[in-house]
Formats: sequence, C-alpha cells, structure tokens
Amino acid sequence: MPSSYRVDPLVWGHGPRIFEIFVEPTCPFSVRAMGKLDALLQQAGEDRITIKIRFQSQPWHMFSGVIVRAILAASTLEGGKETARAVMNAVGAHREEFEFLHHCAGPNMDATPNDIIRRMERYSGVALAQAFAVPELQAAIKWHCKYARQNGIHVSPTFMVDGLIDPAISSGDTVEDWMARIFAD
Repeated sequence: MPSSYRVDPLVWGHGPRIFEIFVEPTCPFSVRAMGKLDALLQQAGEDRITIKIRFQSQPWHMFSGVIVRAILAASTLEGGKETARAVMNAVGAHREEFEFLHHCAGPNMDATPNDIIRRMERYSGVALAQAFAVPELQAAIKWHCKYARQNGIHVSPTFMVDGLIDPAISSGDTVEDWMARIFAD
C-alpha cells in the first residue's frame, strides 16, 4: 500500500451547522438529493454549513457494495473527494446501467464486478481498478456501515441535521425547503 493512501472524507463547507446525507449511489431518490448539494452549499454558504455524504448501501441495489467501494476508492486518488464526487455523479447520470430491472432482472444479471468498475471508469474518466483493490479500503466501508447503523439509518436518502435525523426533509423538496428545515432555530 502506498504511504499516501488516504480515504478523503466526503465533506464540503466548514460551517457550524452539520448536514449529513445518507445515500445509495444508484437510488433515484439519492441521486436527486445529491444533485441539490452544490446549490445548498452555495445558498447556505461554506461558513454556515458543513455537508457530509455518508453511504447507506442497500442490498436490493445489487451492485451497491461494489459501487460504494469504487467511490470511496476514488477518494484516495488525486483530487480526493472531488474525484469521488465525479465518479458518484457519473453513476447517477447513468444509473440504469448500474441497476437491475425491478432489482432482480435485466442485462446486469450477466455483469461482473469488473464490468461495473469498467463502466464507472468509462463514464467518469477515473481509473478505479487499482484503488478498488486496496484491501485497507474495507475499513472505510465498514465505518460507513457502522455509522449508519449507529444512527438508525435504514433507507436512502436519509438526512441528519446536527446529529438528529429529520424525517421531514425529502429528496423531492426544494433547496429552499431544505434551508428552512436545516436553519430552523
């Protein structure tokens, strides 16, 4: 393992209000929510909010574990969290190619994890295979799983504000609606 190996936390902003979003990268509702994070950060201001992406891998999204590992692997590469975000966005933009029809059928029945990694590389332009194969990466994956379980997270997306789940926040809300909930004091 290279001495520079480090999983870059998927954290943007540095403000006192902590907004954590638990996502599954191929979930359509997670993809919709992740698409609003840049606007949220811009409207709230980096000095008022800290946004943290957490993973809630879900077994009915059949390649979820492979995709989550590849995104975390991307965070170890040059560019860190921004590289991971580019890979995540590529998956979201082509999510049908990483999913099964009705979570149990379709062309991905013949896909291997290597096929999925190659697709992620093709769509994102990021070479992932070598970083994906680093055994120590599993510590980060386990951390995400443990953190979600400890916080009672069961589905994606789930939203937490300052350590408390807010079930009133939805991926279908506007950024303005999110702001009203996040900064309600």
